[in-house]
Amino acid sequence: MVVNIVGATNHKEMKKMNKTYEEIIDEMKEMGYQWNVDTYGEDGEPILKITKSSLMSYEWCPKKYEFSYIERLPQDQTEAMRKGTIVHNAREEFFNEFDIKKAETMEAEELIDYCSSLFPVDEYAEMYMTIASFEAQRFLEARGEGKTHEYLPIVNEGLFDAEIIIPKNFSKKYPLKKNYTVRLQGIIDRIFIENGNLIPFELKTGNWSDSKVSGMRKEMAFYQLMLESCPVEVLEKYGLNSKMEVSHWGWYYPAADHFYVEPIIKTSMTSLKNSIAKLIKAYEEKNFEPKFYAPTCSKYCSFYGKCSAENGFGF
Repeated sequence: MVVNIVGATNHKEMKKMNKTYEEIIDEMKEMGYQWNVDTYGEDGEPILKITKSSLMSYEWCPKKYEFSYIERLPQDQTEAMRKGTIVHNAREEFFNEFDIKKAETMEAEELIDYCSSLFPVDEYAEMYMTIASFEAQRFLEARGEGKTHEYLPIVNEGLFDAEIIIPKNFSKKYPLKKNYTVRLQGIIDRIFIENGNLIPFELKTGNWSDSKVSGMRKEMAFYQLMLESCPVEVLEKYGLNSKMEVSHWGWYYPAADHFYVEPIIKTSMTSLKNSIAKLIKAYEEKNFEPKFYAPTCSKYCSFYGKCSAENGFGF
């Protein structure tokens, strides 16, 4: 089943189909980044795959998106990428191993030591200690409120899939030639439950600045859209159901000891959908213009030496 982004998800109809998770995924259309608008809709042709990472890459620079996802040019693994992978894996394992019954009787210092013991011994020990202290405090607060049953995430690194329809006239700024079905896919770091509602959460291992707020809200809106649009069988795989709503979202930057939760913001969802329309428009026009700023590009872009903009042909 495909969900129109201007309509509601019909979970009841999905339930009547009584199919397994595997059958639902198999029935979804093939997807990819090497997407040909001219053959869209023809039998056997894939639809556009959109992940949070691919969409944010396009937002950062359309040319970088083209190099990475369409041309699939190789990139060197940076220290930031390596760090992100290792710390994400460590935090996932932390929640897999955390024993609530064991922690119930621990005082603050003992609890910090226990949390710290669940992390690996490697070069990111300082960040692990920050996370361990944060998690110990969070558990103490949950215990004080009688909510230790909500301490662990109900979803720990969960893969979600959804097909949605982008109406051609949804975005006034980026009108499309036709309605398009696209497939959203992504791994949500964590989903917590509070008072029966869902709170998707993102871990970031980089530095925090207030300038990142709007971008983080768009990323969290992507998770919300996936959860609201995916088939009920996908939800049930992770112990969720269609009655649960995303009420809040949040992010955690342990390098800056920055933790933030807020109610969902509707304008962020509108901004997200406009970004999706803008990405599709680039495929229609076959135009992925570079956003060039030498200090940033030279530091963060693996394709700096390959980009025409670096040689003075961009804007």
